[in-house]
Amino acid sequence: MKKQILIAVALSWNISISHAAGDAVAGKIAFAKCASCHQLGPSARGAFGPQLNAIVGRQAGSSKDFQYSAAMKNSRIVWSEASLRAFIKAPNDVVPGNKMRFYGVSNEKQIADLIAYLRKFDEVKK
Repeated sequence: MKKQILIAVALSWNISISHAAGDAVAGKIAFAKCASCHQLGPSARGAFGPQLNAIVGRQAGSSKDFQYSAAMKNSRIVWSEASLRAFIKAPNDVVPGNKMRFYGVSNEKQIADLIAYLRKFDEVKK
């Protein structure tokens, strides 16, 4: 419970943890495990998971082409690099009760790489 409160406070204050910049090429390779549920790019759409174009700055649970859990819709998270980092690492700690059946990525470098790859799609709007 304490961990969830600390994560919520960090996310609401938009505190970012300093990490080395990720490698988008390595992130593309790491995204392969995400691609079975999530799409990126001009033709991306929600399927088993929401499309992730322009995810940074987007309100969680707001993509119109995906049916989110009540937990995600009510989370009040606006995705930042810090909140994405926390969610990728431990989705159920950040949004308990979300529909994503993924246990997380523990490798900080791989998380940074994934975020660098996602950032390549900042301008692709859906």
